[in-house]
Amino acid sequence: MRDAASSSSPAASASPQREERIGFLLVFLSALMWSFGGTIARFITVGDSWTVIFWRSVWAAAFLLSFMVWRDGWRGMLRSFRDMGLPGIAVGFCFAIASTSFVVALAYTTVANILLMQAGVPLLAALFAWALFREMVAVTTWVAIVAVIAGVAIMVSESLDGAVSPIGDGLALLIALMFSIATVITRRFSSVRMTPATCLGTILAACFAASQASVFAVSAGDMGFLFAFGVVNLGIGLAFFATGARLIPAAVAALLGTFEPILGPIWVWLIHSEVPSGRTIIGGTVVVTALLVHIGLEFKRQTRPVRAGVTGVPSPN
Repeated sequence: MRDAASSSSPAASASPQREERIGFLLVFLSALMWSFGGTIARFITVGDSWTVIFWRSVWAAAFLLSFMVWRDGWRGMLRSFRDMGLPGIAVGFCFAIASTSFVVALAYTTVANILLMQAGVPLLAALFAWALFREMVAVTTWVAIVAVIAGVAIMVSESLDGAVSPIGDGLALLIALMFSIATVITRRFSSVRMTPATCLGTILAACFAASQASVFAVSAGDMGFLFAFGVVNLGIGLAFFATGARLIPAAVAALLGTFEPILGPIWVWLIHSEVPSGRTIIGGTVVVTALLVHIGLEFKRQTRPVRAGVTGVPSPN
């Protein structure tokens, strides 16, 4: 009787609610950290993108390794790398390609183009899952997928008439594709832990960038921004998401994640006066609206809270 009484006490029922509130806050903070990526990058004066990729990846890897040691201990960290297996390695390669492409793309296109294309990653992942594994896709999801493709087409159309570089838009599309593939892999292999897989991605990106960089020496000011680019923007954002996403339903986590493509262009506009083009605004509005409506319908469809783990890889930039 005592156990029954204690399990129904206000303190017992308040604990899950408190965990959910913490999850909401952490996932929102992760999106906020990621939204500063383009703004921080615009402060860096290093001319070689590979130098930027190298130092950003080094700082991010150092932080993520320290975070995993603090959370799991040395043995736990090594075990998490061993247990992620081939799916984790595949996710790591996807993240390495995506994070590298993000930095290179910044030299060719606007932050808004890159981030708004990434907003459609969850829906592109659903499309890939249907094509590869015949996973069931709802009619509302198909409508949202078509809307996202239309929105991306509007943004990419600028590169077809020479208004912007096709390289920049091509890399932005590659980023979205890599994150979509990583999301499908993670859903198919739910045992994959996102933190070690992403940490592997930063290590791979650093190694490749080291072979391409023309110089490694940077000014103290640039190193400060590179530290923020790697640790604050990428590392802390990922740590917040990895911790908070397990405490809230997946639909809510995805909804909170849309703050990144919404806020990112705003920061760059306010701080660096980088104004998105008309087609980017129109196409981005279509993409974000389709995603928000789809997530809202999915969340409404859920009849009860689900303690979902990480169902997909976020698009930290």
